[in-house]
Amino acid sequence: MTLSCFDLGERMLSVDEARGALCALVTDALPAETSALAELHGRVLARDVMSPLDVPRHTNAAMDGIALAWPDNVEDASRWERVGQVRAGTRHDTPLLSGQCLGITTGAPLPPGSDTVIMQEQLEEVGENRVIVDRPDRVRRGQNVRLAGEDIAAGTLVLPAGTRLSAAELGVLASLGMAEALVRRRPRVAIFSTGDEVTAPGTRLPTANIFDTNRFTLRGLIAEHGGEVIDMGIIPDDLASLAEALAEASDSADLVITSGGVSVGEADFTRAALAQIGELGFWRIAMRPGRPLACGRLGSRGTPFLGLPGNPVAVMVTFLQFVVPLLATMQGRDNVKPCRLTALADHALTCRTGRVDFIRGLYHSDANGTLRVCSTGAQGSGILSSMVKANCLIEVGEDREGVRAGESVTIQPLFRFP
Repeated sequence: MTLSCFDLGERMLSVDEARGALCALVTDALPAETSALAELHGRVLARDVMSPLDVPRHTNAAMDGIALAWPDNVEDASRWERVGQVRAGTRHDTPLLSGQCLGITTGAPLPPGSDTVIMQEQLEEVGENRVIVDRPDRVRRGQNVRLAGEDIAAGTLVLPAGTRLSAAELGVLASLGMAEALVRRRPRVAIFSTGDEVTAPGTRLPTANIFDTNRFTLRGLIAEHGGEVIDMGIIPDDLASLAEALAEASDSADLVITSGGVSVGEADFTRAALAQIGELGFWRIAMRPGRPLACGRLGSRGTPFLGLPGNPVAVMVTFLQFVVPLLATMQGRDNVKPCRLTALADHALTCRTGRVDFIRGLYHSDANGTLRVCSTGAQGSGILSSMVKANCLIEVGEDREGVRAGESVTIQPLFRFP
């Protein structure tokens, strides 16, 4: 049975327990809307796409050359009468007779009575209407032909509901002639940073302050996973200001995310502000980085809320483990879990039993094609450059005291722009 995030108290939770319990925050997908093909990249289908036609629509040539009906006896099949030319976008509806061929370009429909295309490089032109086939013993009936419907047959399921549309899927939709599709509305995610020490980039930095990192990291992560950002800026460490910001966010967003202010420090007001306008579950999760995390519902709409840790790497790691599944559920994608691969450690890795360690890593293939991984170096939760260098997270289970060089580890690839 899946536990509600409000039933867990403040005991230490495993990563899997926390991920499972968060399912209670989002139970239904967002409403569907119709969007134009040019605007579909990254969107999630709200209903199945069935093919209205065969792709390709006609049996056609895969090469430039000649189309013909290849005979069973190839001993005297080197000389052919050329009776015309058909190009892509045109048709030749007159059936070919025995011994006749037709010049054809790639993509042009095969004329009636033909079943084979011989590529131009294998032909010798003799006069205006005669063609000699070089090495006819190398020709096979049906070669260089793309059959109607060999890619997609009319009436078949092409893309199921819940598919996130990338470049390949957009091409498929275009090949079906679809100018639009029914997709889930993008989740609207409100974010703000908290802390009197946080300063917006581009402004003067007071001596004791730091620039706001997490808000821009979250903007990128939300966009990468299909959401729309409602950026509410930086909220000071003040109970009234936090409560007002949370109330405003709960009215306009589908999900509210904060970073920082979820520990038990004297100036961490997020918990108190949540108690005023919603329901709060506060967790300690057996993971590094990212142990403190708050969840809840806000306002009369019961808008889901997640309070992530304040350290920059912890923000990214907890987002990838816990927020990504929520955004996926909102978009009608079920059971989205981190992609996991197995690699061999290039060197020893330090970890501790009783928690899951997420070590920033670089995976690669060795000369034998074996997947291997090494860490990016220093692993402090404030060292954001470790995420810049990384192409994966090394996930070391809570039952391991350490990893020796050459031992197997689980990695979660980080997919980024090249």
